[in-house]
Amino acid sequence: MSGPILEVRDLHLARGVRRILAGASFSVARGGLVALMGPSGSGKTTVLRAIAGLERFDAGSVVVENVTLTAGGPSAATLRELRRHVGLVFQFHHLFDHLPVIQNVTLAPVHVRNMAVAAAEERGRQLLAQLGVEHRARALPRELSGGEAQRVAIARALAVDPPLLMMDEPTASLDAGRRAELGELLRRLTGERRTILVSTHDEVLARDWATAVLRMQDGRVTT
Repeated sequence: MSGPILEVRDLHLARGVRRILAGASFSVARGGLVALMGPSGSGKTTVLRAIAGLERFDAGSVVVENVTLTAGGPSAATLRELRRHVGLVFQFHHLFDHLPVIQNVTLAPVHVRNMAVAAAEERGRQLLAQLGVEHRARALPRELSGGEAQRVAIARALAVDPPLLMMDEPTASLDAGRRAELGELLRRLTGERRTILVSTHDEVLARDWATAVLRMQDGRVTT
């Protein structure tokens, strides 16, 4: 498929009198690692949540491949289709505390793609192995280190094989060594079939690993 994988067009969102997004517009080409940068409060996380269908916006549109979101929020059918195209890794991971790692990873393939449990577990174990945490498949989230939890969250987001993977502040709690490991991992995950959009304050991550950088200020994308 040609053309950008993502187009965000003139997004506006307000909470009471506070404007969070004030006409944010940008597009993302296929196959790269794009850093979305800006100060706290500039709207980065809100944009990611809007793209993922988790945040209703007041005006504008989001197009991910053939799925279009408009003001007011998506229908249930549109949201189900969107889940096939977009994965989101939250800053604090938000794994399901009562479920072991493998079940965290297999929930979406079973319920979004109607995959058989055995097939979902096989794919889940492949992803965990690819990310170096297969040995933690039966662990509960509270038993994981921060780095392990992040990799499990990435595996969960990749479980339905979305062409667009988004991450919110992935290096916020990582030291320099872990940051480099994550950068290498994300670069490996990009390619013709997958694009990664990362919200970050991390200039080093953007400089060393991103293929493109977008900057936000006051609810708009300025570059």
